[in-house]
Amino acid sequence: MSHSFLEQLWIARYVIINGLGVTVSISLLAILAGSIVGVFVGLALVYGGAILRLLIRAYTDIIRGTPVLVLVLASYYVSSAVGLDLGPFSAGVVALAVFCSSHVGEIVRGALQAIPKGQTEAAKAIGLTFTQTFTSVLWPQAMRQCLPAWVNTAAEMVKASTLLSVIGVAELLLRTQEIISRNFMSLQFYFLAGGLYFIVNFGIERFGKYVERKTALPS
Repeated sequence: MSHSFLEQLWIARYVIINGLGVTVSISLLAILAGSIVGVFVGLALVYGGAILRLLIRAYTDIIRGTPVLVLVLASYYVSSAVGLDLGPFSAGVVALAVFCSSHVGEIVRGALQAIPKGQTEAAKAIGLTFTQTFTSVLWPQAMRQCLPAWVNTAAEMVKASTLLSVIGVAELLLRTQEIISRNFMSLQFYFLAGGLYFIVNFGIERFGKYVERKTALPS
């Protein structure tokens, strides 16, 4: 049986590598785009005007309360209905990035609001602009608080990428299912896929720890 599995694994090696590459690409794009948008969402929730805060609050609550699968289907089918020609890959990235941004926005909001207001007032007292205060005083502290929750969110994006198979994205899970449909080795190849997802998420966790060490205050 082991010999048979290794033989089938060798035959399917390029299919698995391709699926893993698609999963990593979509996850990284979604995490990057969602994190960038999420920072602005968090800033709007803390420093925006009343109307802007209300709109962004509605955005985050609606997106966070919507299942990822619904966002994926909406991104793919609704975009086509309104004339946006998004392929499965692009629609998947958009859906995951939107979901990621709502969570990152809440993470950033919580981190910024946890910083004592006296630090902002002290920055104003010495003549710093808001941009200088944010980049030099607030953001370095907020980032240290954001990192653990951001790592969890990034790992969730990798796991959520498995849902993109419903719109035809040839990511790792869909490729694994295609392989299983030919050789019927469900247990072996699902274990393999699970191991590959673990490796990707472990890499994200290690990267988060590395950034945390680099940004830690000297003891």
